[in-house]
Amino acid sequence: MEFVYHSPMRLFLLPVLLLLPVLAQQPEPKNLKILKPEDLRAGIMRKFTVALGQGCAFCHVQGDFAADDKPEKATARKMIQMVHDINANFPDGKEHVTCYTCHRGATEPLTAPPAN
Repeated sequence: MEFVYHSPMRLFLLPVLLLLPVLAQQPEPKNLKILKPEDLRAGIMRKFTVALGQGCAFCHVQGDFAADDKPEKATARKMIQMVHDINANFPDGKEHVTCYTCHRGATEPLTAPPAN
């Protein structure tokens, strides 16, 4: 009978390779009231951060993005719904209005043009 040596690395890699597909699956997002998981996969949150010139913590509680503790998150939901409603009124089905349309990188949108 021949002795076959299996290195500790080989014994470690096999289970890891078998578990990779399971570990690679993203958990289903929690507390989605307006957005859909496919919106998140399409990078909508990145668009929001650019439109408002803020990071995730502006609307989200760090460590618990599903929490509704910040009033900015409630405001964001209202604004997202407003943008959806406006775009739904266009018969061509295209996106005509986004957060950036009004915010332009600021948390407070301008309601009048800047004074000259």
